[in-house]
Amino acid sequence: MPGGDVLVSVRNITTKIGSNIIHENLSLEIRRGDSLSIIGGSGAGKSVLLQAILGLRRPAAGEVIAFGKNIYDASEEELREVCKRWGVLFQSGALFTSQTVSENIKFPMQEYTRLSPTLIDRLALLKLDMAGLQPSAGDKYPSELSGGMKKRAGLARALALDPELLFLDEPTSGLDPITSGKFDNSMLELRRALGLTIVMVTHDFDSLFKVSDKVAVLANKKIAALVPAEKLFEVDIPWVQELSRETRTWRAFEAHMQEKAAAGEIMLDIGGFCRF
Repeated sequence: MPGGDVLVSVRNITTKIGSNIIHENLSLEIRRGDSLSIIGGSGAGKSVLLQAILGLRRPAAGEVIAFGKNIYDASEEELREVCKRWGVLFQSGALFTSQTVSENIKFPMQEYTRLSPTLIDRLALLKLDMAGLQPSAGDKYPSELSGGMKKRAGLARALALDPELLFLDEPTSGLDPITSGKFDNSMLELRRALGLTIVMVTHDFDSLFKVSDKVAVLANKKIAALVPAEKLFEVDIPWVQELSRETRTWRAFEAHMQEKAAAGEIMLDIGGFCRF
């Protein structure tokens, strides 16, 4: 399991929506080289936690330190430097509907760099290719894209500034199994090629077991467990144990373990799988 330096440290945060406490004294570290999935039951606050980390929802207490800066006390210039070092793919893609895909990809480069328009044009084509899109997709508007293409366009924009850290919010939500699988493969290739640190909020366990090395379980308003993906079902939390009895989840886990065994990373009992 990767053990690099800490890129983001969430320290004892409490978040609220109105008077409702979503998280209480929650802490989490994201280390360089991690591929981390954040999971939890409905209403556990996965997206709220992501918003707090990204500076979009100020916690009622605690702090978020990103690349050595407290993002809620940082200056505007310091925040700009932090934002240049991470990319975000929101669940909906969050593309500007009035701009073409290429214009969406160029926007962060125009906002945060002094690169020439010619170089930005070339880089936009490169990001399209990295996200698995043809150059012709750059001329389309978001309304002209399929669901899978929108995800890839959002990914291309998230990669615009060559981030060290990539946040993914339900990246395969709404995609069919084949498109989801292709997206997962793209994430694996990008991680290998670019050395990306990845944090993914997901309820897609095929993606979780394929892409992630570690899993953070949100329960009881905290990170109740942080474990290697293959150890997830050892976690003694009722929601996780119920999850382990769900057939689709177990099949995703089984496929993951078979892949690990085929790669020589683990040993399996001759009789098959045990629920570790």
